[in-house]
Amino acid sequence: MSKSFNIIKTNTSNPKVWVVIGVSVVGFVVLAETLRRRRNPKLNGRVDFGAFLERFELIPFPQPPPPAARQPLAGLKFAIKDVFDVKGYVTGFGSPDWKRDHHEAERTAVVVTLLLKNGATCIGKTVLDEFAFGITGENKHYGTPVNPQMPSHIPGGSSSGSAVAVAAQLVDFALGTDTIGCVRVPASFCGILGYRPSHGTVSMIGVLPNSQSLDTVGLLARNASILHRVGHVLLQLNAVEPRRARRLIFADDIFQLSKVPKLKTIHVISKAIESLSGYQNPEHMNVGQYIASNVPSLKGLRAQSTSPENGTATLKALSSVMLSLQRYEFKTIYEEWVKSAKPRLGYNVFERVLEAINTTQDNIKILYKVRNEMRAALQRLLKDDKILVIPTVSDPPLKLNTKKTYSAEFHDRTLVLSSIGSMSGCCQVAIPIGKYNEHPISISFITYHGGDKFLLDTVLDLYDSLQEQVNIASNLVPLPDTNGSIDASELLKEKGNAAFKGKQWNKAVNYYSEAIKLNGTSATYYSNRAAAYLELGCFQQAEEDCSKTISLDKK
Repeated sequence: MSKSFNIIKTNTSNPKVWVVIGVSVVGFVVLAETLRRRRNPKLNGRVDFGAFLERFELIPFPQPPPPAARQPLAGLKFAIKDVFDVKGYVTGFGSPDWKRDHHEAERTAVVVTLLLKNGATCIGKTVLDEFAFGITGENKHYGTPVNPQMPSHIPGGSSSGSAVAVAAQLVDFALGTDTIGCVRVPASFCGILGYRPSHGTVSMIGVLPNSQSLDTVGLLARNASILHRVGHVLLQLNAVEPRRARRLIFADDIFQLSKVPKLKTIHVISKAIESLSGYQNPEHMNVGQYIASNVPSLKGLRAQSTSPENGTATLKALSSVMLSLQRYEFKTIYEEWVKSAKPRLGYNVFERVLEAINTTQDNIKILYKVRNEMRAALQRLLKDDKILVIPTVSDPPLKLNTKKTYSAEFHDRTLVLSSIGSMSGCCQVAIPIGKYNEHPISISFITYHGGDKFLLDTVLDLYDSLQEQVNIASNLVPLPDTNGSIDASELLKEKGNAAFKGKQWNKAVNYYSEAIKLNGTSATYYSNRAAAYLELGCFQQAEEDCSKTISLDKK
């Protein structure tokens, strides 16, 4: 028996060893592995990407007998951030000091019970930034979960473990909480879907708060179908609504903050809706200027600018108000415990907790006034059928152990974008759309408070078409035109030429057709497609393209 213990202690980092040991002494290893997980959750990360703090199984409620319909989430597994109460377990809040000072929960969180009632199985609790007070996903005590998309970079937080568990396909979906971007940011960095519901629409009973005016339960999922199913359960939606028209609004000023070319974002989305019914022509706007004009209480809080309607200064002021509100409410709840317990904290979290505890907000009313005005402004902008489109984050994920100064700049730029959803209380979904320079790209759809079903239905409707356009865009090599933008039609033509040379005639036709959709006045595109049609023996189509070529260019 002691020999077996030595084997386990010295070889736990090698997964193959577990297979060998498991075959020979199954019963003993199961017991030893369970004890090992309980004693040192940090080691557990080596087999679970560091996502889990604690593994257990909460089985779903019994399936109703036929002819009753099958439970909507039957067969799905999920994990929960360690802020959700589970009866018989201490809710740890990402801090061993907090866990030491608190007792086992007497009840399971309402939202977790709801998922179990609908057929899902919960398999454990996940890592988070301490007190859900960060957006990097790092944790001094339990380690940083490994981002499956970019292992040398942060996963994003504070719901880091939940995002990693989904991205690594350890679960079908996971629960987190979103205060200042804590679901949307890790969803973006891990290349998955992240949903922040309208503020107050999903029960927070049995969930540890960070800032009650900003907190929501959040959902992370691998695909749009699972997001839609689970989202409907969380919102307890049953009614079938008639299909409605949709109009996307691109926030041009926000996209200028992103380092990703528009060919990879706005162009992909625009192409995706072309083939779908019910989508009106997209609009473009400057959201920063709109907020400056419609949230008057921000005026005195903006940094001095040469332009009175400076949108960037307005967005920075909005994110500053969001942080001030978070600190004030965190202090209101936790000041007494922090001062008495003096918890050990990672340096990023330590700074933010210290700022919160030392905050002296003289005019707290202005913070709530900005929040109320922001919600009203976004309701007016997006009511009925409109969806605001922005990049989820402005920067790629930081490398692990990045210097403090750069981390602060990254933090500020990220919060400028996340403050729009948090301060308005609107619902938002972060959607992965491929990669750029090896890091995941994510765009966000935001609609009015209470428009959750409309938003989830839109994401489901659009998701497959988006991914198809992502695949097309991923094969394009971006070349700047004279204005510094991307001439997408020329790129598609070049792709068609490459396919033609490779005798992939059908592919060539498809690329030339996409180029023609973007620019129907180029004789070259029709001429090239005619050549591909001839190779395929499609003589009528080739003749039509030749006629079109001549009509466009008599020479």
